Amino acid sequence: MSKRPIFQPIKEGKNLVKKYDIEFTWYPGFSKEQKQKSIESLHSEAKKNYSLSKILEISTKSKDSIGISCSAFNLKLQTKSGVVSTVESMYQGSKVFERGGPYKDLYNKSSLDAKKDERLKNSGNLKNFDFQGILWGLNDFFYDWLYMNALLQNQSLADKLIEYDAFSDIEFNPKKSFNCQAYSASLYNAALMRDCDINLIKSPSDFKKLFPREVFSLIQGELF
Repeated sequence: MSKRPIFQPIKEGKNLVKKYDIEFTWYPGFSKEQKQKSIESLHSEAKKNYSLSKILEISTKSKDSIGISCSAFNLKLQTKSGVVSTVESMYQGSKVFERGGPYKDLYNKSSLDAKKDERLKNSGNLKNFDFQGILWGLNDFFYDWLYMNALLQNQSLADKLIEYDAFSDIEFNPKKSFNCQAYSASLYNAALMRDCDINLIKSPSDFKKLFPREVFSLIQGELF
């Protein structure tokens, strides 16, 4: 048995997102078919034990085209300067390390190439993020801001997310990773459900006011 989280947007109360840690059968192997078997098991256990009827897997391994399109590896956004890239490439290219970065040339690479770039491993400890000249601390939830802005620019996809009760990401292992696209999607939905002015997230300062750090700390720990 393995354990993975499923995230549910919440309309009322202090928590914007509720996390369910689900035990399920893990099917080993790197093939898409094996990943999808694991996803089916994860969703089946979640539906059986909690009142979740419609769960969307957000990853390149999803059986749903919406889930694939909403993967950070595929979801794109455009900067004010006109640069168009995926959430993943922009996230990786905005990292600032002790001995280098941000490596903005990664914006022009595929998500996989950006994530595997050797400089990300050989530049020392991660210090912060630099995106469009604005610095983000390690615990400022830059990834969530980036992902939610990409949804804002892809309204047809964002509109479909509201049809789902909860979200998963089979590739996300909380023991090894911090950021999760399924959580970011849930946060976006929660903001809509609470009638927040979602356009405020375009501004980093307004985003931090709308989603203060203590809101995130209810679900996520600190990166460092």
